[in-house]
Amino acid sequence: MDVPWLLVAHGSVTALVVVSFLCGQWPIFEGTFVQRINHFLTFGIYHHFLRLVHAACGTGARDLVLGVEQYCCERPNPILQVFYVALIGVTYFIIIQTSFQYIPGYYVSGSHRYLSIVAVAIGALLFVLTSFSDPGTVTAENVSQYLSAYPYDNIIFEEKECSTCKITRPARAKHCRICDICVARFDHHCGWMNNCIGEKNNRYFLAFLVWHFLLCLYGAIIIGFILAGELKEKKVVYILTVYYGIDNSFSGLFPHVAQWLLAVHNTQILLSVFLAIISLLLGGFCAYHTHLCLTNTTTNETFKWQDYIAWMKKENEAKAAATCKASSNTANGEVCKSQPRKWKAFFSRSHTQADETVVKNNIYDRGMIRNLCEVFVPLSERWSFSRRKLD
Repeated sequence: MDVPWLLVAHGSVTALVVVSFLCGQWPIFEGTFVQRINHFLTFGIYHHFLRLVHAACGTGARDLVLGVEQYCCERPNPILQVFYVALIGVTYFIIIQTSFQYIPGYYVSGSHRYLSIVAVAIGALLFVLTSFSDPGTVTAENVSQYLSAYPYDNIIFEEKECSTCKITRPARAKHCRICDICVARFDHHCGWMNNCIGEKNNRYFLAFLVWHFLLCLYGAIIIGFILAGELKEKKVVYILTVYYGIDNSFSGLFPHVAQWLLAVHNTQILLSVFLAIISLLLGGFCAYHTHLCLTNTTTNETFKWQDYIAWMKKENEAKAAATCKASSNTANGEVCKSQPRKWKAFFSRSHTQADETVVKNNIYDRGMIRNLCEVFVPLSERWSFSRRKLD
C-alpha cells in the first residue's frame, strides 16, 4: 500500500519542479520558494556546472560551453522547435501504442481515434503559422505607415531612432537582439517558435496556446475515461467489495483501485498526469495572454510599465523625503519621523506624497472588442493602412 503514496509524492515533486522551472518568474510567485527553486534551476545549477567544467577541463572547455550557450540563447536556432516536434510526436505515438487498443471502450467511442489525429494536425498547423509567419518587420519602406498606426504616449514610448536599423522606431515597436529586426507591436521573442511574436502573428500565437491547452486537456480527459471504462468492464470495484470484502467507500477503495491501475495501466496514468500538468501550465499562459489582448498590452509593455511605476514610486519617495527634511526644521526642533513600515502603511492607509498611486495610462486600450479586433485583424492588414501606404 506504500507504493501509490510513494508515486503520489514523486509526482508532486515532479510537478513542483516543472511549475517552478516554467512559471517561477511570474509575479504571483515573487518572494516564494517557487521563485527560489526557479533561480536555482535556471542560474544556480548552470553557474556551478561552469565552475566544475573550468576546474576539471580548463578555460577552453568553459569557453566552449559559453559558446554553446550563446548559440542557444543569443541567436536564432531551431533547438526548441525540434524539441516541440519530438515531444508532440513521441507523446502521440505512445498514446497510439498504449491507449488506442482501448478505443472504442465503455465510455469512449471509436471516433476519438480520428478526432485526435485532426486535433494534433491543427496544433501542428498553428505551430507552423506562428513559427514561419512575419511578425511585423519594420523596414525603411514601411516605417512611415507604422509610425502613423500608433501614437507615442511619451511615457514608455518616445520618438527615437533604432541604433541598429537606423530608422525611426515606431511606438510599440522594439528591436529584437536575437532576430536583429525591429518588430511592430513587439510582444516577446519565443524560443519555441524561433520567431518574434509581434503585430502580425500574435493571433496565431494566441490560437496556438488556446488550442494546445484544449488539446492537452482533451487528452487527459479521454485517457481518464479510458481508465474509468476499464474499471467498469473489468468490474474491479465489484470484485474488491464482494470477493475481498473491501469497504465500499472512497477511503477504502482508493488504495486498492490505485494499486490495480498502477499495476495494469501505469503508462496511461503517467500520460494523463503529464497532460494534466501541461494543460494547467498552458491554461496559465492562455489567461495571461488573453488578458494582454483584452487590455491591448504586450509583454514588452508590461515590463516597461513595471519599470516606469517602480521609478515613479522612487521619485515620489525621494520627494517625500525631501519635503520631510525641509519641514523638520521647526520651532520646537522636531525631527521628521522615518517612513512607516509597509504593513503599518497598509492598515493605516495614510496618503503621503510617497504613497500616491502611480496611474498606468494605457492610451492604446480602446475597449475589449476593439482590442480583440486589433489582434485578429492587425492594423497593417487593414484597408486604411494600405491606403496610407499608397498615399
